[in-house]
Amino acid sequence: MNEQIKNSILASLTADAYLLGSHWVYDEAQLKDLPINWNQLNAPQAMWHKGKSKGDFTHYGDQTFFLLEYMTQNKSFNKEDFYNFWHKKMASYDGYIDGASRGALEHMGSSSNDLSICGRLAPLLINAKNKEDFLSSVNDLVTITHNSALAKTASEFFAQLLWDSKENQNIQGNIEKLKSAYPTLSSWIDAGVNSKDKETFSTIRDFGPACGIDGGFAGVIHLLSLEDDFTTLMQKNAKAGGDSSARGMVVAMILGTQNNFKHNKEWTNSINLIQEIRENINANI
Repeated sequence: MNEQIKNSILASLTADAYLLGSHWVYDEAQLKDLPINWNQLNAPQAMWHKGKSKGDFTHYGDQTFFLLEYMTQNKSFNKEDFYNFWHKKMASYDGYIDGASRGALEHMGSSSNDLSICGRLAPLLINAKNKEDFLSSVNDLVTITHNSALAKTASEFFAQLLWDSKENQNIQGNIEKLKSAYPTLSSWIDAGVNSKDKETFSTIRDFGPACGIDGGFAGVIHLLSLEDDFTTLMQKNAKAGGDSSARGMVVAMILGTQNNFKHNKEWTNSINLIQEIRENINANI
């Protein structure tokens, strides 16, 4: 595993742990008065994360960690095998179980248009033979819990962007190059890129801060079009509320591929599972 893959995995998980604090808070007045410190990890303020503590993940980060564990143990991705692994984990999971996961617990192939699946892809880079192999694994992962045309298309776009940004250190240029191959996403790509000079809070609220790809996709492109560092981007994203973790994990895993990427070490070291994460990552080096 090279440093870019390691950073991509760590960045996505760090983002989720940081964003837990304001995740799924939608009310604008409440967001401005949240009793949290925006410079550190915080306990969740939304009722949906009852039982979670400072340093924990949302259910998105938890499922990304499950995938990291699986890839460490198996070194490659097999859809049916991972589904059994995931199902066993989720059957006894005591965190929030969203609609996509609830459906997949009943049968493989749950359909969902939620953005969150797009941010769980970084562990699939482990031992990927080439881009085609990686994209195939991404499609297999997505169809387990988010088997909809929109989720598969959006995930493929971000998987391509993740791979291309690992190979070519120009995220904004890579977005532009990919746009022509994804006509169903092009209006959201344009909207996100064209909003780069606008204030993030109102921009994300205008696009739509909720869980769906419709709205969330443009918010991700907006964040990736800014020139801010990881910490600043995550803070801007967190303050916009809604499904900040879904947006933030996608942004973070792509930023992590850049040679000049700078972790927020305080946030990463404050993750409650950081020792287990490092053990899994180190097992792949």
